Amino acid sequence: MDNNNAIKTPPTGLAMLALVGPGLVWCSEMIGSGEVIISTRVGAILGTGVIWAVVVGIFLKYWIGMGGAWYTVCTGEGMIDMFDRIPGPRHWVVWIVLVIQFLSATIAMGAIATAAGVFLNSLIPISAYFGGWGGWGGWVVSIFGLIVAWSGGFKILKAIMSFFVLIMILGILYVSIVLFPGWRQFLEGFLFKIPSVPAWAVSEAGVSQNPWREILPLMGWAAGGFASHVWYTYWVLGAGYGAAAGRGYGKPADTAFLKSLDRRSAEKIRGWCRVVLTDATVAMVITIVVTISFLIAGAVVLGSSKLAPQGPQVAIMLSRIFSSKWGTVGGFAFLLTGTTALIGTLTVQLAGWPRLLADAFRICIPKFQERMAWKTQFRLFLVFFFVTNMTIVLAFGLKPVFLVKTGAICDGLLLTPLQAIWVAVGLFMVMPKLLSQEARAILRPHWILAVFLLLGFLVFGYFCLFQIPYALSS
Repeated sequence: MDNNNAIKTPPTGLAMLALVGPGLVWCSEMIGSGEVIISTRVGAILGTGVIWAVVVGIFLKYWIGMGGAWYTVCTGEGMIDMFDRIPGPRHWVVWIVLVIQFLSATIAMGAIATAAGVFLNSLIPISAYFGGWGGWGGWVVSIFGLIVAWSGGFKILKAIMSFFVLIMILGILYVSIVLFPGWRQFLEGFLFKIPSVPAWAVSEAGVSQNPWREILPLMGWAAGGFASHVWYTYWVLGAGYGAAAGRGYGKPADTAFLKSLDRRSAEKIRGWCRVVLTDATVAMVITIVVTISFLIAGAVVLGSSKLAPQGPQVAIMLSRIFSSKWGTVGGFAFLLTGTTALIGTLTVQLAGWPRLLADAFRICIPKFQERMAWKTQFRLFLVFFFVTNMTIVLAFGLKPVFLVKTGAICDGLLLTPLQAIWVAVGLFMVMPKLLSQEARAILRPHWILAVFLLLGFLVFGYFCLFQIPYALSS
């Protein structure tokens, strides 16, 4: 095999922006329930004083996702296969992921389907045409996600999510500009202070006096959870960056190919690492801006009116108050942005979680791979989650905040510190052993990546060991 021809020449300079794609799909999933539901609610209760929590949560998770994508660019395999190479008992990491993610996927996607249905029904009164039942919206968005994800291809997903991200950016920027609280109040939100829960929220909305009960789900779901960073490696595979070119899904790395990499090929792959760095950074910046904008909307619109809605009122109430005080355009822009964000999130989740579980089953239960082709496995899980979505919407159609906060803690915090360490081990211990001696020196990640992965482990580990039990017990 001619390695020089196998690896495409990467773009440089501004040309890298033309290939931003995996990051937009990643971004469309990161901007979801944590931003639309949780950020808006936390803003209403704690105000803009917790902007720091948004920035810290997204920034630390950025290094996890980008680190995993760096590994994929260099090796041509996704994050689940990287986890299977972590030293220790056979498949031990993948078994942990399989068990926890199966539960998390069911809860989290049901939560998104429920919330997306509430927003869609607020924007377009679908339930009015079907006997008044509020769950029709959740069923409609689940069907849409199933149709988009069914083929298993990346190009159609990229095209639709890029359009959704554009709508989100335009809509929420309009909302945030209209509602901007002033530079002093805005900048004070970066001071790492823990605001107290206001008396009205405790007495009138039944909110806990412990602010961490609101902050933890915000940090857990901001920028997605554990699975979101795994999926980013799938979108990189689909885009064909570096050694991922032509690889497809459901395959471990071609170790013979990696051992034969020469200097020229390794330098090309290094160029693709810069592309994925640009791609991931664009996604991070967009996600931070949009999440803060939702927080501001909640603080100014709901907080000033002393409202902390729990159910469908999250969408309806904010839009109504916005329209009465700042004009109907703003209310419509918020609803459109929220609806688009949640539908985009559910669609990417329906495309991502079946891939993750198909990989986990392939590794842990080899006969599963032998009996079914990858696309059959993918579609089997896709149909399963489609059915569970419809069921959860039927059972919990009026409790999106409860479901979203539960999903945030399950997928957003519990596995995240371990994921940071596993990615660090994959990059700095596993990957060098897969590469040729020439390639090893060229593709070695910068030490800064190790520092921030360690920091992510410490920060999210602290939340898991101390703040989650404290928040749940108070």
